[in-house]
Formats: sequence, C-alpha cells, structure tokens
Amino acid sequence: MCYCISSVSRFLQSPAADVYQYLTSVLHTNLLLERELNLSERKLDLKTVNQLAALLQDKHCKFNKLQLCGCGLAEQSCSALATVLRSNSSLKELDMSNNNLQDSGVKKLKSGLENTDCTLEKLRLSNCSISEEGYKALASALRSNPSHLIELDLRGNDPGPSGVKQLNDLLLDPNCQLETLRFLSPEAENACKYVPGLLGKDPLHVRELNLSEHKLKDMHMKYLAALLQDKHCKLSTIQLFKCSITEKQCRILTSALKSNPSHLRELDLSVSQIKNTGVNHLCDVLKDPHFKLERLRLRCCEMTDEGCSAVTSALKSNPSHLKELDLSENKLGDSGVKNLSDLLMNPQCKLEKLEISGCEMTDEGCSAVTSALKSNPSHLRELDLSVNQIKNTGVNHLCDVLKDPHFKLERLRLRCCEMTDEGCSAVTSALKSNPSHLKELNLSGNELGQLGVTNLRDLLMNRQCKLEILNLCGCSITEKQCLILTSALKSNPSHLRELDLSVNQIKNTGVNHLCDVLKDPHFKLERLRLRCCEMTDEGCSAVTSALKSNPSHLKELNLSGNELGQLGVTNLRDLLMNR
Repeated sequence: MCYCISSVSRFLQSPAADVYQYLTSVLHTNLLLERELNLSERKLDLKTVNQLAALLQDKHCKFNKLQLCGCGLAEQSCSALATVLRSNSSLKELDMSNNNLQDSGVKKLKSGLENTDCTLEKLRLSNCSISEEGYKALASALRSNPSHLIELDLRGNDPGPSGVKQLNDLLLDPNCQLETLRFLSPEAENACKYVPGLLGKDPLHVRELNLSEHKLKDMHMKYLAALLQDKHCKLSTIQLFKCSITEKQCRILTSALKSNPSHLRELDLSVSQIKNTGVNHLCDVLKDPHFKLERLRLRCCEMTDEGCSAVTSALKSNPSHLKELDLSENKLGDSGVKNLSDLLMNPQCKLEKLEISGCEMTDEGCSAVTSALKSNPSHLRELDLSVNQIKNTGVNHLCDVLKDPHFKLERLRLRCCEMTDEGCSAVTSALKSNPSHLKELNLSGNELGQLGVTNLRDLLMNRQCKLEILNLCGCSITEKQCLILTSALKSNPSHLRELDLSVNQIKNTGVNHLCDVLKDPHFKLERLRLRCCEMTDEGCSAVTSALKSNPSHLKELNLSGNELGQLGVTNLRDLLMNR
C-alpha cells in the first residue's frame, strides 16, 4: 500500500500530494480512481482544506461529488473552495451543510459560483447560519452565472424579509436552470400535505392561516409546529378558533413559536380546552421580547384567575406590542381582573382593545379596571365589559374615566350588566362631557328607564356626538321613549349607521315616530333591527313606506318576530323592488 501511495503521489504536486497521502491512508482507497469524496463529520482545519482545494484543482483529480457536512468549516474554508469552483474542475455536486459558514462564508463562495468556469450543478448549504445577506450573495452569483446550477438547498437558514424573494425571482430568468430550490424542512413540507387550510398552497407565501372550526389532531399540530419553527415561515396570523385545542397541543404550538418568535402578530385560540396549563405554556413565549404579538384572543378557554394572572404577568414583562386582548368567557373573577389591571397601569402598555365579557366580574373588578385606565387613559379605543355583574356601582366607577378628555374610547359595550336607569343615566351623562370619540355604544339587556333614555337623547343631540352604532336591544323601551330617541336623531341625523331596538315594546306608535327620521335623506342608516317589537302590519307598512322614500343606504333590515300580515309583506316587496 505504501508503495502504491508513493507511486501515485508522484503525479501530484505538493500540497495536493500531502493531502492525497493523508486521505488515502484514512479512507483506504485510491482517490484518483474515485468520483465521489465523502469527508462528512470529519473535522478539517484550514490547512487541510487548502490542501484539499489543491487536490481538487489537480488535473489528475476527477471528483464530481464532494461531501463536507459537519466538518467545522468557516469563512476561510469557503475562500479555498471558491478557488476550486473557479478552476474549471470536474466538480458537479458540493455539500457543505451543517457548517457555520454564515453570510461572510457565502460571500467568499460567491466569487467561485459567479465565475463562468464554474459548472457546479448541485449545492447544499442547509443549516449553515446563513441570513438575508447570504441569500442576496447567492442570488447575485447565480444571476452572473445562471446556466449550470440545477439544485440549491438552503434549509435551516434564516432568509430575513427578502431572501426567499431574491432567489425566487431568479426562477423568472429564462437562462436560469434551477429546478430544485429547497427552503423548508421535510417536516415543514408535510404541513402542506396534511394540515387543513394549507393543502395545495405554497407555505412560503402564506401570511395568514385560518384553521377555525377544524378538529385538529396532535399530528396536525406537530406538522404546523414544524412549519412555524422553520425560519422561512413568515406566518403573521394564526386563527384556531373552535379547533378544540388541548393543553398538549398548546404546548407543541408554543414550543415552535419560542424557536421562531419574530413574525407572528395575531393568534386566536378561542373556544378551546387549553385551560390554565396550556396558558402557562403560552406565557413562556409571551415573555420573549422578540415575540411581538399584537392581537391575542383566548375567549372561552376554560381559564380561571390563575391563568389570567399568568397571562398578565407575562405581558407585563413584554407589554409594548400588544394592541388587542380578548379573555372573554373565562372565569377570571375579580381577582383575575385585578391582575389584568396591573398590566393596564403599565405606561408601556399600548392596549387598544380589551374584551372581558362574561368573566364573572363584579363592581369590585370594574373599579380596578377603571382605576388602571385613569392612570393610563390614552390608548384604549374599545372596551367590552358585557355580561358581568358590575351593576350601577361598577358603572359609576367607569364614568370617572369616561369623562376624562384624554380617554378617547370609540367602542363601549355594557350589554347585560344588571344596570338600571341610574347606571345608564350615569354612562350617558359622562359621555356628554366627552362625546366626540365614541362610535359604538351597546347598552342592550339593561333597564334604561325614562331617565336613561332622556340622558341618551341629550347625548345624541350633541353636535359633537359621532355615534355610528347604537344597540339598545331588550332595554324595556316604550312607545313614548322611542319618541324621545327619534327626536334626538332628527336633530343630528348624519352619523348613525346601525340601530338595534329589538325586543322592546315600541309597537306601531313607536315605529311611526321612528319613520319620521327614516324618511330624512340626511339619515344614512345601513342596518336597522326591530326584532320582536310588538309591531303589526301597520307598523311594518310605515317602516317600508318610509324606507321607500330614502332607500339607497339600507343594507340590513330585521323585522323578525312581528306580525307583518299581508299588508306588511306587500309593502316590503315593494321596497325590495325599488331600484
């Protein structure tokens, strides 16, 4: 063997002869007779790589495939291999995967790839710590020399915002011969085969994934997690509403988000069984300053005050990005809401929308929320406290912040809060002193009474009032009180777009009052709901007649639960036929 090595090495010049002797003794084969050289998982220092480059450039060497996976290669190793690519060698396939080449190494390699003497056909650079600049360098090289490379593997790298586009744009070049461009891991690619909502789609271009109301198995979640972990995945929105996500699946999902946290902006896990345990897993990623989530919906997730405390604690350590939080229909209680209030008080908290309806909150919890809002009033635009027992006492606390000119709330929902006319009157009175921002008010399911309706009238008549949506369903409004409301709308008709007076005893008389404003061409109502208002065909006829004289704006009309009769149906038909 020694004689054979010595004899063959006479054909080679040093340092090619040196590395030939070393490799032949290690691999026990005559390298000059081989077409493939596999040195994967053997640590190669720079001296050895330089010698290897010399061997590959020797005219006696005919290797067409070189595998250097996991060899500890770095930037300078790429310089040596670039000289091989420039030398018109026989090399057609090069695998440098699992080396810490980084962008600087790829830029060195670029000088070889862009040379017209380079005839490399397959290049594998998976898991090489390459980022956007490296992708740009590869794209630039292939634009200069597009005619040979047919396969490029970049799995396990981070393309940044434009890396994928830089290379995909090359495919439009008629001179480009690339047939296979790999970005995603096999596990991530499986997501496109098995996860509903991704079937047949290119996940590199998917930014929003809506799997709502799909029953997801653990297998689906694992495939989705693999996709989320891949740095090439740029999903910004994931909607898993009514997917019955379990605690285990929540753990799988959040583990993936922890490894690739920077892109997601919206996450909806509503109506699931993640419970406190799942929420605790989620909190691990919520704390991460690289996780810039803006919208989080956890409605009806079987959470208690413990889970709420974990969420708010996590968000307190990373508060500046979240704009929307929905914790409705969880058993937060006053203790959970008090923890939430600590987050709201944080001056870095920029929350714009807060939904905590149906959370078993009382006036005590409402007091904590409003106290927090008073200390940090400037960001919140939407607040939903519906279906809580806050009663008049809680509402009175809320009114303190509603009066604040720095509090620019646009949407307020207080449906079914066990308020009486006293509470409703307090709300409308507070809004009168700060009326210009509110666009939506929902007081449904509360007893407005005469005092509440009168104060609401004063608010609606205020020229600064820009209310667009008014929901007063089930407020025990009478015919007389309907007259009070419609008189206000007649004096300030131009803003309201949606009105719900359903489940009130306004009857035909009240409806006739309403018709006076429906006829007004300045009244541009788009949605009118009069369900179960004890109307007969007379009232229905009045409504449709009024709308016929001002028909162009209305998009939705609900007259369900009333006795329309033949006359009402006929008039309704005439309205529908009106072009």
